[in-house]
Amino acid sequence: MPIVDFDRLPDSARIWVYGSDRDLNGDEQSRLLEAVDDFLGGWAAHGVPLHSARRWDEGRFLTIAVDSTKEGASGCSIDGLYRALKALESSIGARVVTSGLIYYRGNDGKIHSVTRDEFSELAAKGEVNGATEVYDLSVTSLNEWKSRFKSLAHDSWHASLMPEASTRS
Repeated sequence: MPIVDFDRLPDSARIWVYGSDRDLNGDEQSRLLEAVDDFLGGWAAHGVPLHSARRWDEGRFLTIAVDSTKEGASGCSIDGLYRALKALESSIGARVVTSGLIYYRGNDGKIHSVTRDEFSELAAKGEVNGATEVYDLSVTSLNEWKSRFKSLAHDSWHASLMPEASTRS
C-alpha cells in the first residue's frame, strides 16, 4: 500500500509519536525517513495493507499514523513497527524508541529531552515553567495530536511534574 498524505487523514487516525533523544542531522534524518518509508510501504495487519502516513517535525519527532476507518493496526503490526524503529537506532546513533523522556523547548530555543525527575528539578529551579513549550508523545489520535502534541506546560499533563507556583509563569 502506498503511503498516504498525512494531512488528508481523518481526525480518528491512530497515531504513534516517537521522539529522538537528540537532534538528527540531515543525513541521519534522511536514513531514518527512507527506512520508515520502506517499512510503511509494506506495513500490513493480518495480511491487509495499512493506509499509513508519517510526519517528521522539529528534527526530533516522528509521527506514524494509520487510517483506522479503513483497517486497524494489530498488535503484531505495531510490534513490527517498534522493531523496525529500534533496529534503526544504531545506524543513526540516536534513540528513537524512548520511554519516559520529557521533551520541551528550552530558553535557548532548542528542544531538550530529559527524564521526569530532571524536568521536575528544572521546574523547581525555575528553568522551566507553565509557559514552557512541551511535547506530548502520549497522544493516540490525529485529533489529539492536532490539539495537544505541542502545548504550554500549564495546559498539559506536564504541569503535574512541576511545583504549583511554577505552572503560573
